[in-house]
Amino acid sequence: MTLTTGRRVRLVTDLVLTGSVTLAEGSPAEKEAVAGSLALAAGVEGLVERVSEREQPQEVREYVRLKSLLDDYGPQMPPASRERLKQEVASLETEWRAFQEQGPRVTVRVRLDNGFVLDDVPGGLFTSG
Repeated sequence: MTLTTGRRVRLVTDLVLTGSVTLAEGSPAEKEAVAGSLALAAGVEGLVERVSEREQPQEVREYVRLKSLLDDYGPQMPPASRERLKQEVASLETEWRAFQEQGPRVTVRVRLDNGFVLDDVPGGLFTSG
């Protein structure tokens, strides 16, 4: 399922949230204020407010750029430049492979019908409502 802003979704698993309280205005609550835990049951529905995909690290973006340059213009380059470019691409290949193995990471902000807002949570926790 593709998550998009404005789509109705349903929580697919029970969640238990724990941690400290932060005021909506962004300033931290006093140190003594702790939320303990909050349980949300599977089946709770809400509306997707934002969808965010994981950004590519700088090394991955550089690998894509250099690999494209090598593929497109490598045969036309002087041999020394082509070899240097191949070495640069090879040095970044480990980061590229690691990024590919992780797959896309989509996080969402969902305003649940009960008034709670879940922000920056994995998109895989929801299905279409």
